[in-house]
Amino acid sequence: MTEATDSRARSEPTRHWGEIDGVSIDFPMVVPRMNSATLTWSVPLDAAAAVIPGEAFEVADMGGTAMLVMALVDYIENPWGDYDEVNFGVLVAPRSKPDAVGAFQWRMPVNQQMTCRAGNEVLGLPKTVEEISFDYGDESVSIELSMDGEPALSLRVPRVEPAGEPNMESSATYSYIDGVATLLPLEIELPPGIVDPAEVELELGTAAVSEELRAMGLPRTPDIAMWGEGLSGTFFWPEPLG
Repeated sequence: MTEATDSRARSEPTRHWGEIDGVSIDFPMVVPRMNSATLTWSVPLDAAAAVIPGEAFEVADMGGTAMLVMALVDYIENPWGDYDEVNFGVLVAPRSKPDAVGAFQWRMPVNQQMTCRAGNEVLGLPKTVEEISFDYGDESVSIELSMDGEPALSLRVPRVEPAGEPNMESSATYSYIDGVATLLPLEIELPPGIVDPAEVELELGTAAVSEELRAMGLPRTPDIAMWGEGLSGTFFWPEPLG
């Protein structure tokens, strides 16, 4: 964690949401350690818009295409559990704030129940409990996801050495909480290992998300691929968008 982020986390007043399964839900919520792969693709605007619910957000036009962001995270130390997660997101902006671009996750499978409840009830995120595995080899990590009992995807990413120290970035995720468009602010270390996109291996299965990804032109080589280990992040109190 960078000094600036640590300073913000310490300066933010602690806010208590309640408890879920005996776990206290407090913000700022600091994740001390996680491993993650982050991949991006340029995809058709109409296919991206098809997965965004409601009317509060519109897909960010990135020069005639949308940006698909897939983050696969192994939470090693996390107040909400040592779980695995796959984020399927598209860059969007609130219609009321068209310059405030952030990610909207339309699916977020995890493999533990407590974090699923916390994501649903506290953050408005579409978490579901599914089968996820991270298999670490000396040179690569293989990730398998099944949803609703069907294979969704298989991914292999090289475990590249970091190109430098990880950068802590302020970011925005959007969601709906009880139908209200909401900003989920966070600061998170981006994976510092730059992966040759041609070395990423992705296969899609037969689950619903697999078909959504096919509609966006996958599987194909990502535009950007990154891998990082021992990363950290801080999640802040959700903020309704007016």
